[in-house]
Parts: sequence; structure tokens; C-alpha cells
Amino acid sequence: MSSKLVALFLLILLYLALRCHCSTPQSRVKAGYYYTDDGNLISDLNSKLFTHLICGFTFVNPSTHHLFINFSTEQQFSTFADNVKTKNPSVTTLLSIWVGRELLLNFFSMINQSSYRNSFVQSSIETARLYGFQGLDLSGVEPTGNSSDMANIGTLLDEWRVAVNSEAKNSSKPELLLVMSGNRLPALGSVIYPIDSMRRNLDWVHVLAYNYYLPAGRDRVTFFHAALYGPSNMANTDDGINEWKRRGFLPSKLVLGLPYHGYAWTLLSPQKNPMGAASTGPAVTKDGAVSYKWFKWFIRNNAQEAVCGYNATSVVNYCTFGLTWINYDDVEAIRAKVSYVKQKGLLGYNVFQVGHDDNWVLSRAAAEELDDENQNQKGRLLVIVLVSSSTTIVLLLGSVWVMCYLRKRKVKSPGIVPKARKGQEAKVNGIATSGNSNTNVPDLEVYSYAVMEMATNKFSFENKLGEGGYGPVYKGVLASKQEIAVKKLSKASTQGFEEFKNEVTLTAKLQHVNLVRVLGFCIERDEQMLIYEYMPNKSLDFYLFDSVRRFLLDWKKRVHIIEGITQGLLYLQEYSRLTIIHRDLKASNILLDNEMKPKISDFGMAKIFSKDEYEANTDRIVGTYGYVSPEYVKKGLYSTKSDVYSFGVLILQIISGKKNACFYGLNEDLNLLEYAYDLWKSGKGMEFMDPSLDDTVSSCKLIRCLQIGLLCVQENATDRPSILEVSSMLKSESAALIIPKIPAFSIKRNGDEGTKSQFQLEDCSINDTTLSQMVAR
Repeated sequence: MSSKLVALFLLILLYLALRCHCSTPQSRVKAGYYYTDDGNLISDLNSKLFTHLICGFTFVNPSTHHLFINFSTEQQFSTFADNVKTKNPSVTTLLSIWVGRELLLNFFSMINQSSYRNSFVQSSIETARLYGFQGLDLSGVEPTGNSSDMANIGTLLDEWRVAVNSEAKNSSKPELLLVMSGNRLPALGSVIYPIDSMRRNLDWVHVLAYNYYLPAGRDRVTFFHAALYGPSNMANTDDGINEWKRRGFLPSKLVLGLPYHGYAWTLLSPQKNPMGAASTGPAVTKDGAVSYKWFKWFIRNNAQEAVCGYNATSVVNYCTFGLTWINYDDVEAIRAKVSYVKQKGLLGYNVFQVGHDDNWVLSRAAAEELDDENQNQKGRLLVIVLVSSSTTIVLLLGSVWVMCYLRKRKVKSPGIVPKARKGQEAKVNGIATSGNSNTNVPDLEVYSYAVMEMATNKFSFENKLGEGGYGPVYKGVLASKQEIAVKKLSKASTQGFEEFKNEVTLTAKLQHVNLVRVLGFCIERDEQMLIYEYMPNKSLDFYLFDSVRRFLLDWKKRVHIIEGITQGLLYLQEYSRLTIIHRDLKASNILLDNEMKPKISDFGMAKIFSKDEYEANTDRIVGTYGYVSPEYVKKGLYSTKSDVYSFGVLILQIISGKKNACFYGLNEDLNLLEYAYDLWKSGKGMEFMDPSLDDTVSSCKLIRCLQIGLLCVQENATDRPSILEVSSMLKSESAALIIPKIPAFSIKRNGDEGTKSQFQLEDCSINDTTLSQMVAR
């Protein structure tokens, strides 16, 4: 009897497993437009990579209000469904109706009449069935015109859905899908899409997440045409999706548009960073539009001359070739955007257009990114069903999961080390016991991966704060409501476990108000994550180099930031038990707390000196171009003067708001340091200052900071002041300063070094914002 019960139990488990394997959660949409005029053969389409394919375009006859297809493309429409189903029988085909741009006014006029709407609706259903399509797509409608036009769109959708339902019932065929393209924003001015009707009647809306900025437009400045993220004053996809959600549209009915094209701009002059640069208009084609396929061909034939990159913040690829700048989506951007689809809970993506792909690399990347989730969902569903069939198993696994989930372990030096996987315990011990710079080591939390995943909403794009050389940084909130920042090692990072351990041990033991505090780390699942106190105001570069946010940094705030960085460096070089050289001091590594107080971060590259050591040598040059001292670049030598050099660059950036990767001057042939020196030497130092300061009463202090910055960036390390001397110079407004020599990395090396500046300090008033006396805290 017992054996029969066991057999029955096993049969039930097998049945449930098969049911689970055969049933899948709601499938995501992997759609794409095929344009009949682009010259690609339908038989060449890899339909296996898509769940839905949309064939465009048909048009509306303005007299009869019926659909019509151009004679030249009629054959393609008639064979489309059969052809794509040869390779993928399960693919769903839709017929697209174009009513946009110059046709939109006529369309608005047509749908104003009930009889015209009826003619259009019936014709669309008949045409779709005639050519074997399984759905209809309305393309080109924007929230323009007036509110009555949008109300008529809503009425049309209501009537269209009723007609589709009725036709399916009478013909015993599956209902036709009804979808529609949508503008990035659901409202333009006071005109808004009929959201309620769209939500009620449409299977989905695919948001056209591209063509935001065009080289043939009115603006003669380069911008990304399909940025996923960006500041609020720049068009970006994330703002658009959030607005659709805010207006009440369901994310599960939104499909994200993916562009398989980019735009080429002609630059006015060569630029190292062409984003936001002056442009004379389109390049390559009349409107600048280039397909991904063409672009990849172009790169293959001009690989040596082209300079390409990926902007992880905006999620866009770009390439510069002479005076031509192209922005587009490559595999990295496509994968990131599909990941965004999953994070936001959107229904899927829709490609425009499939024929622009190059050997299907983009379509494969997108499908693989989305399929990863579907496979995970199937696996989770199988586990849930099997586990639910046995109360014992549920209790057992549930208890283990709860223990793992709630476990938050502590380790103290020399080490209370929790149980870990093989190899992990040694790593934890190594972190806990390394370094002896301070015997009074604070507690470090060793967080589980599950806790970090929960805190960061599964490392979602919404929680992403930015990305550096180490990897992405996410905002998190612990169960205790404490806000944290989680720095996660990227698989592509050149930094490894030694840098990770270095940062943990240093930042844990160096306690100062102007150094970012590390709270703990996570090394589960072969991950390397550092957990910090959260800095709500991001980093210094977020403000300095932004045309709008820089106004938030008035002269008083910039003084306090310079003061705070100085205090942090004083502690590292003078007042801690050992001398710490940061080696990667830059604007993005200066974080700002809720009071805009600066904190030095990112100690992965830092080195420890004893007090009787002054200089060291390395074969591995690390740091950031533009901030690294010349002796370090040329000879691998680093010392405390290396950080002084970086601090000098920072001072010049803080007072000017200028980047060090650009060129300046009348001929745009001077780097930042040369430009600062030339203006200071000629008595025009105020021309170097950030115009947003607009504070003439601080001119003396600004010029003094300019001169101190120039002293810090001199070629020879011995000529540079120590950080203690820099501190003294900043807090003493009347003491004479040494005349700086020509800065490092200058092309000019002539006999005018040491020439006094034409700017006379004695002519300045010193009744302005002062730097307070600095002491180590």
C-alpha cells in the first residue's frame, strides 16, 4: 500500500512538472518593422528572432477612406505572412497603416465623421484578412492638433475594437491584434493622447524611443538621438516612459522602440568630446540618417581612422571620423535597453527597422537578453510547483531561504568570519586582517548577495547612480531604511580583488569627515561589491561641467569644497599614522553629502607609505588622463606630490568649470593647464573663471586660487608645494606667492618661465569669502 502511495505521489509530481514545463508565463513581445521599400528580401528575414513582425506601410485613400497598397509593393504584402512563417510558424504578423506627418491632418478630418470611421475600420479588417495578417498597427499619430482630435482617436479605437471582436466571433477566427505607435511623451502641451481608450482597446503601444535630436533640425548642436537617460532638460527615453506611467498607462502594455539606425553630424571643428559641439548640419546622407548595417560596413573599411565609444550614462554608442560624428545603438546599448524593458516591467521591444541590422547581431543580442528572463521564469515556476506539492519540502526550503535572506554577517579584524563557500572564507579573512594602519578598526558588515539585490531593486536601472572604472554604482535601501551606495565590480573592469581589498581595508580604517565611509562588502556569487554611506548630491563633476547645475555652486560653496578636499588630503598625507597616496584624485571621485560637503572616494588605487618613505616606483600606471602627474606617466614615480598635482588640476576645474579633456584658446590648441597659465601670465585670469560665478568681489580670491592651482601642476615634483603648504597659502590671503613655472604637459618650453604676472595682487580687495583656518579633524 505504501509503495502505491509513493508511486502515486511521484506520478503527481511528474504531471505537475510537465504542466509547468508546457505552460509559460505571459510572453514578452519581440517585434520588428519590415519596410517594403528598403530593398531587403522578405525571405532573408530571420523571423526566428521575433515574436511579431509588422509589415509597412499601407495608406488611407482620402476619398473612399479605404486602405490602399502601392502597386509596386503589393506582391510583398501578399507574400509576407507566408514567407516569414516558413522559418518561424509561430510568428505573429501585423499590417501597419501610416497616417503621420503630412497625412495626419487628413486623418484627423476623416475620423471626425462616423461614416468615414466605419469605412476605414471595415476596410482595415478586410485588408488584414485578405493578406493573411493577424493584427493591425496604426502608425504616425502624435498628440498634436487639438483635444477634439484626440477625442476622435479615442472614439475610433472604441469602434475599432468592437468591430474586431464582432468579426472574430462571426468568422470563428482569432481576434486581430490592435496596436499603435506612440510619441515619446503622451502629451505635447495641452494635447494628450486618449489614454483611457488606448488602455482599454489596444493590445499595446510601442513608444518611438528615438529621433529626439536630428542634424537636419533647427538646432546646430550635436545631441544623442535615442538616449535612454539624460538630464531633465534633454529628451530621453526614461523620462518618457515615466510620463506614460504617470498618466495612467500600464507598463505591461508599453513596448519600447529600438532604433537600428543612427544620425551623422558634421562638426564645425575637430572635437575630443563632440557631444554638445557646434555642427553645420547632416553628414553622409541628406538628413544624416544611416542604417546600422551601413555604419558597420563603414567602420570595417575605416577602422584605423575612426574613434568609437560607448556612453554608459546615456546608453548610446558613438563614433568620430574626422569632422563626422555619428551616434547610434550597438550591441551594448541594445542589451542595456532590453534590460531596462525587464526592469520597468514593459511588455517588450519593437525594432525599427529589421532590415537595417547587420547579420542579425542586434536582433540576436536583444532576443538573448529577453530570453534569459523567460528561461528564468520557467525555471522558477517549475520549482514553485514541485515544492508546493510537498509541505515538508516547502517548510525545509522556506526555512533555509529565510535564513539566507535575513543573514547579515559581521566580521571584525582580526576576524569573526561566517561560514562561506570554499575560497570565500579565505578572501573574507584576507580583507579582515590585511593592513595595520590603525589598530582601532571599526566593524565591517559582510552583506549577502540577497540583501544587496533586495536593497538595489535587483540592481535596476532606476537605482543606478553612475559608472566608473571599477563598475556601476547603485543606490540601495536596507531593511533598516538606511540608504547606501553599492559599487559593483564590472566584468570588463581591469581592477581585481587586490584593488577591492585595498579599498575595503583603507577606507574602513581611515576615518575622517572628508573621506567617504565604507560600511561593508559582499563577495558572494563571485561578485565584488563595496557598500558605502550614500551621498545624495552625487559627485562634483555632476555640477561643475553641467551648463545648468553649475549655478548651484556659488563661490562660497566652491570655497568650502576646496577647503574640504584640502582637509581630506591633509589627513591622508600628514595626520594619519601612515602616509596615503590616493593616485586617482579627480572631480568624479569627490562626492557631496546632503550639505554639499566634499568627501574623497575610490581608494582602489591608493598606496600606503611609512612616514620615512617619500617616493615609490611602479610599472603599472593607473589613474585618469588629465589628472596624472608627469613623473608618474613618464617614469612610474609617485609620491605625495602626485596627489598635489591632481589637486591642482581640481582647483583649476572648480574655479573655471572647465573640463581637462578639451582644448581652449583662440586657436583651440591649449590644454586646460596651458590656457590657465597663459591667461594668468597676461593678467587676464578672470577670463578663465566660470562665468556662472559672476562675482567680482571675489576676484582676488579667484586669482589667488588660480595661482595656487598653477603652483600645484608644475612639471617638477620638487617645485610643487606640499599639501601643508597649499593649506597655508589658501588660508593666508596676504602672503606673497611664488611665481609658478609653465605647467606640465605644455608644448611651450621657453625662457619666459618665472615672468611675473601682469595682475597685481595689491590692487585687490580681500573683503570676500575666505577659506577658514584648516586643522585636521
